[in-house]
Amino acid sequence: MQLRQCIVLLTLLPMSLFVHCQESVETNLEIDVVGERPNNQDITSSAKILYGDELKNKLESNLGATLANELGVSATGFGAGASRPVIRGLDGSRVQILENGMTVNDVSSISADHAVADSIQNASQIEILRGASALMYGSGSSGGLINVLNDRIATVLPDKTMGGFNVNGGSSANSKTTAAFVDSSIGQLALHLDVSKMDAGVYGIPGAAELGGSNANWAITKQGPVNISYSNSLPFSYNNQNNLGVGASFIGNNGYTGFSYEHLAHNYGIPSVNGGYIEQTQDRYDVVNEVHRPLEGFSNFKIGLSHSEYNHNEYDRDGVPQTIWNNKADELRAVLSHESWNQWSGLFGLQLSTAKLAALDVPTQASAIVPETTTNSEALFWIEEAKFGNFKTSIGIRMNMVSQQPNTSSTYAVTGGEQFVGASFNTPNLVARNFQLISYSLGQTWAFAPSYLLGGTYTVSQRAPSATELYGYGPHDATATFLVGNTNLTTETSHNIEISLQKNLGQFQAQTNLYLNRFNDYVYGATNGSYDVASSYLVEQISQANATIKGIEAELTYNWKETGWSGRFFGDVSRGTFDAGGNLPLQPAPRVGLELIEKKDSWMYTASLIHAYQQNAIADFEIGPTPSYNLLNAGVSYTKKVDQLLLTFYLKATNILNQDVRYSTTPETIRLYAPQMGQNILFGLRGIF
Repeated sequence: MQLRQCIVLLTLLPMSLFVHCQESVETNLEIDVVGERPNNQDITSSAKILYGDELKNKLESNLGATLANELGVSATGFGAGASRPVIRGLDGSRVQILENGMTVNDVSSISADHAVADSIQNASQIEILRGASALMYGSGSSGGLINVLNDRIATVLPDKTMGGFNVNGGSSANSKTTAAFVDSSIGQLALHLDVSKMDAGVYGIPGAAELGGSNANWAITKQGPVNISYSNSLPFSYNNQNNLGVGASFIGNNGYTGFSYEHLAHNYGIPSVNGGYIEQTQDRYDVVNEVHRPLEGFSNFKIGLSHSEYNHNEYDRDGVPQTIWNNKADELRAVLSHESWNQWSGLFGLQLSTAKLAALDVPTQASAIVPETTTNSEALFWIEEAKFGNFKTSIGIRMNMVSQQPNTSSTYAVTGGEQFVGASFNTPNLVARNFQLISYSLGQTWAFAPSYLLGGTYTVSQRAPSATELYGYGPHDATATFLVGNTNLTTETSHNIEISLQKNLGQFQAQTNLYLNRFNDYVYGATNGSYDVASSYLVEQISQANATIKGIEAELTYNWKETGWSGRFFGDVSRGTFDAGGNLPLQPAPRVGLELIEKKDSWMYTASLIHAYQQNAIADFEIGPTPSYNLLNAGVSYTKKVDQLLLTFYLKATNILNQDVRYSTTPETIRLYAPQMGQNILFGLRGIF
């Protein structure tokens, strides 16, 4: 009944689009609303852009938590240190994470306990991309892409030295965060420096860590019920991170050449039933060259190179080293944009990448879960857009060749002698696999009245199976499963149809999105009750089946982010099912939310309430249902200019009702034994000079 109520509520929202149809629209009004699309974008391009005050107010310790309440976006929520965005019920390899348009190249897509290797404390903008725009960056991102921008490589010379800082402290985990950046120039050389440091201890929780209280008898392994007695605070929920970024750009009359370097060090706990922690590091180097009007008829040429060296070490609850992961990756992107050709404007692009992934089991010095594997990708893409009267068309195509090449001399840490109950399983064959992928998108919008848009998008997205899906084999403590890969996997294909209705000018604005995403050969981990005797973990065998995800999203805003009071009412609901019957695992719960803001003189007051419904639509092998919750947050800030320094003092209270929040998108080892943070009060000071 709750799911039906949510669907009805979201269906009614489009009616509000036409309530104010008689409003006069100022044709010279420039809309620059945080969270809405800038004037040069529409419903066939990026789905959301966070920047400015909205990004600062919503900024959390990780990317997943920062975006968790955006329309159609939830989070994996694997503790405070590791939380990845989930878009429309899709995560992992289906949601690619970018930094300044280049792949982050961590291992966060492999497992929910692996954090995204991208500090967002000094991010200037976060984009959620779908449709034709997503084809510029990768194949198989059927959920979408997240692009984090940090402006390390400047494109224009700053006319003076400028910068900013942010310091805050939180009550729940005794957290302390400091972040700062400076931009300056010497002649034609633009310089950038940013640093951030975050220290947070174990956080407080509303009561018992175990869902339903201690001794709830959750049988997540075949050893029988696994119980814990933690309450009020959650062991292994700490989160510490340091980040340094530098950049330099030579700005010429016809373009720029820039370089940046980033070092990330992240130490965070894994608050699963087994406990443990991860020490993560990454060094990243980027070089970008951009030339304006390189050839007659072409407006821009941009080429970028990225090299990253990622490592993380996993330890058990006693500090004993268990697994060492590393991923060395190189990427090249070249994009040539052309001027208008018969009303069509667009770009051509090339993307090449190679990554060597390895996971070493420390006790045996053999491969842990996945053998050493080199992934090579070569892609060409072409994006075009044109406007004909009140109609705007966007098209895009991406051709991609992906090869997975395992090291045939690799040996698994556990191999050959495992005893399974319920079925027998063999180690995957270490044979190279090659995939030819074609993804494309067609979008059309119709401005049928001033400020009103009706649009539709059809996107076909193909994804090659990852190295872990093909060759994975062994126990995984963080999720309490024994993974068995499948070398015979075929290409996964997504067919997504989306219809959108939008009002994008005036005090009242609104949008509604309906989507249907059909998958051929959807890759997932299937369990049938079989388990490994040594670990007692259920076997998760990588399999394929046809599946469908369908849903609706809607939001209505009034005077959003402008002076005076403003409000945003939103909701989303999706349902993922296998075509043969049964629900997809780890699907987001339906939810509705309300945000209110008042800006008066130097003061700003914010409040939000999100109600997540109980998630009853769980997979056959999941324990559920996931309980509902009400998440109430509020904040107040005061801004004052002191000489050339603009200071903002702020206070933010989260989970004011101290609710037991457990995401249905979180694996059971966390969802059943580790709720999200309880009541927390954050005091902070931001400054810009």
